Amino acid sequence: MPDNNHKGEPANNPFDEFPVVYSYSRKQAIEDGIQIDVSTVAKEAGFKFPVFVTRGVWEKYVRVPDGVTDQDEAGRLWDILNLLRFQIRKSEGGDILHFHLHVRNDNRRGTPPLVTLKSICGPLDIDDPAPSITILLPGED
Repeated sequence: MPDNNHKGEPANNPFDEFPVVYSYSRKQAIEDGIQIDVSTVAKEAGFKFPVFVTRGVWEKYVRVPDGVTDQDEAGRLWDILNLLRFQIRKSEGGDILHFHLHVRNDNRRGTPPLVTLKSICGPLDIDDPAPSITILLPGED
């Protein structure tokens, strides 16, 4: 952005004079249960940034459906994180990355269905520009 004062300082944000109509922070999303902080497990899996999953991802692919055998939440979360980490290493960069994994949500034999998830690397919160990763369903923002 060009500077207005010719001293190398950035120009004022043109939206500074307008009031914020609505904002929703990550902290609020966590408090509301919309996002889940999985950073502790992600760190064990090799991530350097905080990692969060949406409630949709948790319910569809981390939580084990009733009656499904030989599955647990810790293992399912570990699989998601490790497949994402592998795809990040293979990627050519960018803020958004789609990745795929097989998730078994029933007791049928054979290879489970392939599902797609999306990860976004962005600021930790509205007031904190530190990087973080959010794992979402493909249609979530």
